Amino acid sequence: MASEIKWIKIVTDIFDDEKILLIESLPEADTIIVVWFKLLTLAGKQNYSGVLMMNDRVHYTDEMLSTLFRRPLNTVRAALQTFEQFGMIEIINNAITIPNWEKHQSVESMEKAREQARKRVAKYREKQKQLANSNVTCNVTVTHGNALEIDKEIDIEEDIYNICPIKEIIEYLNSATGKSYRYQSNSNKKVILARWNEGYKLDDFKKVIDNMVANWTGTEWEKYLQPSTLFRESNFDKYLNMVPRAPKPVQTNEPSWANEEVRNEHTEEGQAVLADLYAELEAMENGET
Repeated sequence: MASEIKWIKIVTDIFDDEKILLIESLPEADTIIVVWFKLLTLAGKQNYSGVLMMNDRVHYTDEMLSTLFRRPLNTVRAALQTFEQFGMIEIINNAITIPNWEKHQSVESMEKAREQARKRVAKYREKQKQLANSNVTCNVTVTHGNALEIDKEIDIEEDIYNICPIKEIIEYLNSATGKSYRYQSNSNKKVILARWNEGYKLDDFKKVIDNMVANWTGTEWEKYLQPSTLFRESNFDKYLNMVPRAPKPVQTNEPSWANEEVRNEHTEEGQAVLADLYAELEAMENGET
């Protein structure tokens, strides 16, 4: 373990932070927040510049954190997944890291961390070559506070789409409306992820789309069949529970005697009625009536 940091900095308005507010709306919100503070204090205790390491060779796994934090493994995994989605942690070479860790560090421990930071710079530069082969680019610098800062340019789209079926939802909407909304759009991803994190599932998104397509198609409201309207927080649950409008009956020029039984030629009763009508028409043509 590196030189231990005895305390970490926490801003007094942390519970007004957008990410914390979103977490508080999730199931097991209190436990997830406890896990976050335990991560921060563990990172300070180990003092590897925000990298969750037991020592220079072993990084903490979710199973290890579950044991240390005395929390169920599934809860810890859900918390880590949430933190990664919100950019509160990053996973580098399978190690959990806290970006911008220096903002949580105590001033008294900066001097102690300085030498360790210099040494780890060299190690991370070596890892850059390996990361490049995995389409991950890491930039490692020493900050003004002499703490290690890792700026990572990585395509995390695949991870997000594995968590939430954003692509499938947008494609379903496009198919229902004939539009071409992009699932890669940040605004579309944000609004869908927000509802997904509230506990809504794929079938809920599809039902919202189906309900509103049925209600708005062919009306002045059709132009609002878009992600920002359908999946907005203030609209989603209302649209999910809305009763779809019944389609208008198709107007035809059929005579009054062509009732439902006659039109449905695939029923035995309909076939019998048709046979009687054809017999009557044939008799009329032969002058028998």
